[in-house]
Amino acid sequence: MIKEFDTCSPEQTEALGAALGAVIPAGTVLAYRGDLGAGKTAFTRGLARGLGYREPVTSPTYTIVNEYIGGRIPLFHFDMYRLGSSEDLWDIGWEDYLDRGGVCAVEWSENVADALEGALTVTIEKLGDTRRRITLEGGDFLADLGL
Repeated sequence: MIKEFDTCSPEQTEALGAALGAVIPAGTVLAYRGDLGAGKTAFTRGLARGLGYREPVTSPTYTIVNEYIGGRIPLFHFDMYRLGSSEDLWDIGWEDYLDRGGVCAVEWSENVADALEGALTVTIEKLGDTRRRITLEGGDFLADLGL
C-alpha cells in the first residue's frame, strides 16, 4: 500500500507522524528517506506522541539511537548517517532492538538498506521552505490511518 501526503508546516508533519503512531503495530521498522532538514525528526516527534510518549524527542545524530519508553509500545529512533554499512548496524545490537517488540524508526536508512528488508518506507521530500511531500509505502495497517 502507498499513501502520499503534503504538509505545509513542521506541526502538520508531526501530526501525520502522530496519526501513524496511533495505528502502527509493535515490531514495525520504518526506513526514512529524505535530505538533511527534510523533517525526519519532526515526523518522529509526532510518531512518539501517537505512541503515547510525552517527553521531548531529539535527533539521535550523535548517539546513534535514542530509546523512548513509556508509551503504548517502545520507540527506538536510529540515525545511520555515520554508519558505513549494515554490518555496523548489527554490531550495535540491531537484532536486540528488533527482539524488543517496539517500533524502530531509522533515519538515513539507505546506508543500511540490506538490513531493512520489509520495512515501511517513509520518504520525505522538500517542496519549499516548510512544504513537504511524505510518502508511506508498505504495511497493510496504513489503511487504518483514516487520512
